[in-house]
Amino acid sequence: MKKALITGVTGQDGSYLAELLLDKRYEVHGLVRRSATVNTQNIEHLLDHSNFTTHYGDLSDSASIIKLLNEIKPDEVYNIGAQSHVRVSFDVPEYTADVSGLGCVRILEAIRTLGLDCKFYQASTSEMFGNVQEIPQTEKTPFYPRSPYGFSKLLAHWATVNYRESYGMFACSGILFNHESPRRGEKFVTRKITKGIVDISQGIQDCLYLGRLDTLRDWGHAKDYVRLMWMMLQADKPEDYVIATGVQHSVKEWIEWSCEEMGIEIVFEGEGKEEVGKVVAVTGNKAPCVKPGDIIIRINPDYYRPAEVDSLIGDSSKAQNNLGWQPSVTARELCAEMIAEDFT
Repeated sequence: MKKALITGVTGQDGSYLAELLLDKRYEVHGLVRRSATVNTQNIEHLLDHSNFTTHYGDLSDSASIIKLLNEIKPDEVYNIGAQSHVRVSFDVPEYTADVSGLGCVRILEAIRTLGLDCKFYQASTSEMFGNVQEIPQTEKTPFYPRSPYGFSKLLAHWATVNYRESYGMFACSGILFNHESPRRGEKFVTRKITKGIVDISQGIQDCLYLGRLDTLRDWGHAKDYVRLMWMMLQADKPEDYVIATGVQHSVKEWIEWSCEEMGIEIVFEGEGKEEVGKVVAVTGNKAPCVKPGDIIIRINPDYYRPAEVDSLIGDSSKAQNNLGWQPSVTARELCAEMIAEDFT
């Protein structure tokens, strides 16, 4: 039975990856950061599984990483843990760099010094492309990060390349474009929108405040993306891959889809900071607390980033050609799934 260690196992990606590996009869170990509040809701259904074990540790603590790796001696390590909120990274740049950047170095160095024969996956990010140098972005596109999150992940990405080339380690990075699910944290824009529109429809809140609405992203489903993470470590040789759908949508489209799922027709008026989303019609019975004329979307400039990334879209043809991977869920279908979960 193969053994795998997943950092960030309590998050969206970590929980889906744990499910996937358990289905494939792995012995799965998850690194959990100690917190004063319960943060295991995404893995509650796995805690009683005979092949699933959680361990307390922290990516900022080399000792806990070394101890855990030496104890488990995993066949595969998936480093998904990070401070992953881009806007927040501007407020805590040093912490973000420590966890999201140096955390990867700590794992790689521990694997090397312990002499472990295991495969390593690093969760890189499309935010490394930042001020994009070409469209779409591929594995060969130059990087130009525009946030502490982006440059921290770039450190981890290049560390993975260096350990692979310097020490012959099976170490690779998946350059993940935006990916969502019903397990997405409520501070991330897609989940903030779906939950916000549902709450507005039920009278729980009056208005949803957002940042830029014209930002363009390539959104896929987290389940599809963790499947490619696993596929990368089953390959004959370690290579880095873009993980993306190749289709781009705006934040405004995500709002319109969410409203449509709740029977709300919305139009946008004004420009820039003064732009608002106004209800023009309500159909069905999902939104009893919304009426025509209500302004349910407003702009809050506090959500703007000091340096914006306006557009990201990935080309995953390398993964499709080499590994046979294909995304199976469209952004529109993903939005509907998230609305349905939030409305339950």
